Formats: sequence, C-alpha cells, structure tokens
Amino acid sequence: MHDIIIRPATDGDLHGMLELYRHLNPDDPPVGPAAAAAPWSSLLRSGLTTVLVAEENGRLVSSCTLVMVPNLTRGGMSYALVENVVTHAGHRRRGLGHRVLAAALDAAWAANCYKVMLATGSTQEATLRFYETAGFERGGKTFFQARRP
Repeated sequence: MHDIIIRPATDGDLHGMLELYRHLNPDDPPVGPAAAAAPWSSLLRSGLTTVLVAEENGRLVSSCTLVMVPNLTRGGMSYALVENVVTHAGHRRRGLGHRVLAAALDAAWAANCYKVMLATGSTQEATLRFYETAGFERGGKTFFQARRP
C-alpha cells in the first residue's frame, strides 16, 4: 500500500468523490457535477469540515468527512462528527477505511476535540465490527431521526 496517499480533499476531487459516493448509497439518485459544485465548495471552505480521502494512483478509493464543532461546554473543547465513510467496492478489505478514519481521529485529537462521534444506519455485524476495529465503541447513547419524505 505504498502508493496510497491519505490527504484532505481539494476542489479538483469533486468528480472522483461523486464517483466514490456511488459506492456509499448505490440506490441514491446521482448528483451531477453542476448541482454538487456549491455544496462541495461549502464543505471545503466552511472551516469546520475536512473531507479526507485515500488516493491510489490518482483515483479516490476511500473517504470520510470530519466535522469539528466549536463548543461552549467541556472547557470550550470542540467535538467532532464523522460521516459518509466509504470505500470503493473494488478496494475494500485492504485497510483503506481504517486509514481515513485514523486520519480523521488524528485531526480531531490534534484540534483538541474531547470526543469523536460516528453514527451508522447499518445493522450488519461486519460493518459494526469494522467501526470497532477502527477504534470506535458501540454505545447506546445515539438517537437518530432522518428527514421524512
């Protein structure tokens, strides 16, 4: 895996991210580059979010989004959220997801966040074990509500 680069995403990664996200929720309607340009720019420039990518030979093969939220509790320490964890189906089981999650955790700890949260809608045991082996603990503290149609 010497030719894998873990790095923050850039403006030029939009097309690769749209392609990679097809492996996250394959049943979602695709978002075209024109519709994605403004949200992508906001993600990259918000100052609160970092999209971390694993790049292999110029192709994005894994990613996660890290959001660090300023906070007035816990002594003013921020907290972080991880979302949209995805690895290209043809590149799974190679540790790429763990590597982007490790980069997200490193960034959160370096920014003095007091916790990092991740929620998954998956009930698949393999997915839950993946997050545990990446250092996350299963917990009963999470509540979730999705936007209703």
